[in-house]
Amino acid sequence: MQPVDPPESGSESRLVEIIPAIDLRNGRCVRLQQGDFDRETVFDDDPVAVARRWAECGAPRLHLVDLDGAKAGRPMNGDAVAAIVQAVAVPCQLGGGLRTTGDVEAALELGVTRVVVGTQALRSPQWFADLCQRWPDRVLLGLDARGGCVAVDGWQGTSTVTAIELLQRCDMLPLAGVVYTDIGRDGMLAGPNFAALAELVPQTRLPVIASGGVASIGDVDRLCRMPLAGVIIGRALYEGKVDLRAALDCARQRLVSAGDSPGPEKANS
Repeated sequence: MQPVDPPESGSESRLVEIIPAIDLRNGRCVRLQQGDFDRETVFDDDPVAVARRWAECGAPRLHLVDLDGAKAGRPMNGDAVAAIVQAVAVPCQLGGGLRTTGDVEAALELGVTRVVVGTQALRSPQWFADLCQRWPDRVLLGLDARGGCVAVDGWQGTSTVTAIELLQRCDMLPLAGVVYTDIGRDGMLAGPNFAALAELVPQTRLPVIASGGVASIGDVDRLCRMPLAGVIIGRALYEGKVDLRAALDCARQRLVSAGDSPGPEKANS
């Protein structure tokens, strides 16, 4: 079976943000395979140094994940998050264990510009709607899918609601966007689920950030041809499969080839 080609972004092209992921567990920078806490690789004991390295390479944004928090249901790596935010000038977004208004408020007070909420968006839709109204354009829907259905509780469980169903429920909220992760691809270096992305992106007016599976610069180029707002890359960066500067250049070149000019103001918006 031939792979599904993603739709081209067309005349409404925009610079796709290439966003390094920093997954935090016990204060260290790690990666899990398919969200399995028993399949962990520690990449660095100093996540601040990692954040500085990605920022110095030109990352426009960092994606922070509190893995302990996702599993426990409450934030657990606040000190590491605060240290990262204080150390870099680029905006940071944070997900993992943010399931109360107080937790979200505390995260924003740490200095992150956006928060990612997944489990409670499904379980408490009115609370999630109120959260988005209180902090418009600062909340991202964390759409984590396993076999097409939404995963919850730090990917430890799976609901019967499909990713597209949850997306459509939230489509009119004042969200900053959607982070879509195919759990089966996450941390596996097996390539993104292009078919699922091609099906999901047209279902929403919201900016979509793709996460999970990027294994090569070819994957980055193909994703940058889709109408995406961003691409989160984790393990491929840490294992040297993808060079961050090359990925950033790929995104800029794809924009230029589509007839636009990245320009400093556009690239940093």
